[in-house]
Amino acid sequence: MIPVWLTDTVTPDLGRALHYTQLWGLQGVELRTVGGPDDRVPDVNEPQIRQQLEASEFLLSSVAPALFGGPVHDRMMWLNDLARLPEILSFCQRMRCPRFVIDPFAATPDDADTALDTAADALRQAGEKAAAKNVIVGVKNDPSSLCPTGQDLALLLALVDHANVQAVWDPAAALRAGEDPRAGLDALAGRITMVRCSDGRIEQGQWNDTIFGEGDIDWTAQIEQLHAHGFRGPISLEVYAEPRPKAGLRSATALIRLLGRVQRAG
Repeated sequence: MIPVWLTDTVTPDLGRALHYTQLWGLQGVELRTVGGPDDRVPDVNEPQIRQQLEASEFLLSSVAPALFGGPVHDRMMWLNDLARLPEILSFCQRMRCPRFVIDPFAATPDDADTALDTAADALRQAGEKAAAKNVIVGVKNDPSSLCPTGQDLALLLALVDHANVQAVWDPAAALRAGEDPRAGLDALAGRITMVRCSDGRIEQGQWNDTIFGEGDIDWTAQIEQLHAHGFRGPISLEVYAEPRPKAGLRSATALIRLLGRVQRAG
């Protein structure tokens, strides 16, 4: 497993983010916004980003463009997103990035089966376009999305049934949605392309962010399960505890030690 991090959870400045990547001992980055708050991939300074990444020799594990985030019944919205896909895929190819990450549509009061079928159709079309460029569409579970839990996401991916549409598993998001992360991970076994990694506690019904390994997620069990399932992809750290640079260092250190311990145990 490869420890990376979602850089704009601490800073949108790529130079500073790459400094933290080296300081924290991580192997790569995931990019969402780079520069200002509106500079979201692929609408960024691509030559500058490519130059900085090549100089640092860090892995670009994934990018997170703003796609498929609206309600699934807004057909025009996701058709427009499908029309934008060639731009995203070309960006991934130029940046040597193997995947991009999306949230699978906003939660909707519509009939659940109809919503899932429509979402599956849209993502299947996305998968066909991505396959032509050898890029993976990573679909993340999120409490505010159509798939808040791992089990919900597994159901959607089964309907999509395309090798280039895979899961981005987020145990913290699943816990916030009321799912036991162990059950969510089991449901997604064999379908995960990347893991989003954060931690926190539910206190009096509210989510409070913590340093990695100090919250309610049993990350040792998660990493052991992932290892047993044969997952060897990126684990992307998100940093939300304050102060973030110090929290990032502590979280990255804990993550790297846990990965090493599990991998040494075989």
